Amino acid sequence: MRLLFATNCKLSKDDGAPKTATSNYRTSLLSRFKQKPSQIHFSTAKRVLRYIKGTINYGLKFEKVVSRDLIGYCDSDGAGSLDDSRSTKGYYFSFYSAIFFWNSKKQKLVAQSLTETKYISTAATAYQAIWIKKILGDLGYQ
Repeated sequence: MRLLFATNCKLSKDDGAPKTATSNYRTSLLSRFKQKPSQIHFSTAKRVLRYIKGTINYGLKFEKVVSRDLIGYCDSDGAGSLDDSRSTKGYYFSFYSAIFFWNSKKQKLVAQSLTETKYISTAATAYQAIWIKKILGDLGYQ
């Protein structure tokens, strides 16, 4: 399986590389650097587009689900941003195996350790899980 990003690829706002035209630069993670994209950002964006082109015929298989469990997943990186040392946290929830709620954003705090980063992500996910369970209860799902 080819990876979307090179495992050793770390991006920052001011990486010293020559700047490119902003009209060539369109992806979610990479959009953090849209104010001053460099050649490294442009190369990474091209790699993303090549990945999409190479996996265009891949698909998803959906099967009948008998379980109606609410399932949540979360993760975070450790100081993933080279510019401000903040981590990105993300989570999603599925119900009847369909993802219906997700979030991914930079943490407001700079964590002192990977454990603290994971704790912040897990706490945010637990908070949302409680909120979703209450809503599902109001809708008649127990």
